[in-house]
Order: sequence, then structure tokens, then C-alpha cells
Amino acid sequence: MSIQRVLVLEAQVPFVHGGAEILVRQLTSTLKKQGYDAEIVSIPFRDHPHDQLMAHAIVWRLLDLTSALNKSIDLVIGTKFPTYFVRHPTKVAWLAHQHRAAYELCGTSFSNFSNTESDVGLRDRLVKLDTQTLAECRELFSIAKNVSMRLKKYNGLIAKPLYHPPKLAEQLKSGKAKDYVLTVTRLEKVKRVDLIIKAFTKVDPGVRLVVAGTGTEHQELSSQIETCGLKDRITLLGHVSDEELIRLYAHALAVIFTPFDEDYGYVTLEAFLAKKPVITTSDSGGVLEFVSNDKTGLVAEPVPEALTDVINQLASNRGLASELGVAGFEVARMITWDGVVDTLVGAV
Repeated sequence: MSIQRVLVLEAQVPFVHGGAEILVRQLTSTLKKQGYDAEIVSIPFRDHPHDQLMAHAIVWRLLDLTSALNKSIDLVIGTKFPTYFVRHPTKVAWLAHQHRAAYELCGTSFSNFSNTESDVGLRDRLVKLDTQTLAECRELFSIAKNVSMRLKKYNGLIAKPLYHPPKLAEQLKSGKAKDYVLTVTRLEKVKRVDLIIKAFTKVDPGVRLVVAGTGTEHQELSSQIETCGLKDRITLLGHVSDEELIRLYAHALAVIFTPFDEDYGYVTLEAFLAKKPVITTSDSGGVLEFVSNDKTGLVAEPVPEALTDVINQLASNRGLASELGVAGFEVARMITWDGVVDTLVGAV
């Protein structure tokens, strides 16, 4: 069939603009550049209290997007829960993630789902409905192998990984490394910035940590830095502009990114495009699809002592840091938005 009009579906938490929001906007922009009549359909989303989850799912299910203003919609692309609940004969999912708190994060300190009867019942219902609505899709893709593995484990469905470049891909550049390692992330528990701070209590005193990002954990992390006596060596920058972020990447010794079971992780590819190695952990999920130990970065066990060792290793061997960064660049430069659009549209 000939595809002309495409809708990209978004569920957005008001005032939150993270990786999923960037993905939706860049995908839509590339579709337009390739000549498609593309628009974003966005509905606000909140996940607390739990009963909001089913309400949002119902809203999306009630939407009939087969046409608009007497013009047929040729393709809809769902991205994350619950956008793929929408009804359309030509529905494709490019899964950023499902509702993670009800899936792999359930039972961990990163989830608000507990083992109560009501939570277990809601979780079972979500899994069943996810399986049903995702199975309706003409084709299933995901943003990373890690997301595909979860989908197969919990829903028994197969999604093809389809990688995409980060927002700043064409602007990132390499520069002379200075005396800091860089962390770029939302300040939330699942991103585990606290683990990096603990590691820095034993890192070579000539190395600093610069953290770019905002989030609910800012005050707690600030207190931790104070308690550890690291105010002179760790800086929480908060929100930074794209221009400042490009500069920070360019002059970092390395980038350290230690989330728990990350979906994808733009930070990894951003670091590589600036020719910087990535330090991560063995349980960081999608990050490990790009970071190979001693090839494009260093992988440590998720404990402070192990992170201390690898940070010190790169601090004492800048030649190795440069070599790993260049290898990472060769991986990241092959990922393009044109390739993403060709695959999604080509699926139907």
C-alpha cells in the first residue's frame, strides 16, 4: 500500500521531556523530511494512583484514528504504554517500553507495585491487555534488544530491535579530555547516580565528576555528596543547554552511565559520537548492547569498589580512553533516522 499520512502516538507526563518525547519528535520530523504528511497525537499520562493506568488505556482504546478531516490515516505508530491500545487497521508498534513498574521493576525499590492482591491483579490485567493490543500490530519493533527480550519474556511476542540516533547526533564533537568524567541522566533512583557518588569516595582525587540532569533525587544526592565530603569534586549542574552539553561531552575524560536495566540509553551513543568511552555496569541493560568491555568502554559490577577501579583505570591511561572512544564512534555513526523511517513504513 502507498503510505502518505502517518500519526506518531505519544503518552506524555506533563512537563517531563525525556528520551521517549525526543524519539517521537525526531521520528515525526524525519517522516516530514521524507515527504510524509506526519503528525503527533499526544495525550497526557500519569501513573499514580494505579487506577489511572487503566483509565489511560481505555482512553487510547476508544480512539478510532482511521481517518481525520475526511482524510484516511494510512499508518499509526505506537511508542510506549498505552499508545498501542489505539484501534487502527494499519498499526505498527515501535516500543520504547511498556509500563516498567508492572513488569521487570516490580518487586524492586524502583517500582510502586507491591505484592498486594490489588497490585498483583492489576499487573496481570496489564500484561494480558498489552499482549492483546500489541499482537494486533502489523509489525512489532523495539528500540533495543533489551526491550525485545522483556516483550518475549512477559508477553510471548517477538519485536525486531530498531536503533535510532540521539537528538544531538549531528552536533556532537570530540575535544581534548580534561579532568572530569561526565554523567548525563535524569536524577531518579533507577539511574543510580548514588552508586557513582559512593565510588568517588575512593577515586583518584585529581578526577572530578560532573552530573548534568534534573529529577526528584536532586536533594537526596546533594546531601549524599555533602556527607561524603565530595562537594569540591562533584558538581550537580541541573538542566544544561544543548550547547553546554555538547561542550561537556567534548572535554570529558569518559562518560559514566550506570542505570538499572536501561531500555536503550541515548547517553551511550552521545558519548560515542563525541569519541568518549563509556563506563557502565553489568546490569545496565540496553547500554550493554553498545558498550563492550575493553572495546568501546569498561563494564564493572554494580558496586562502588568496582566502579572506582575502572574510573581510576581510565584516569591513569588516557591513551586507552581515547582508543575506546574512537571504537565507540565507529559503532554509533552507522545508526541513522532515515533507516528507522524506511523500516517502519516499509513494514506495511
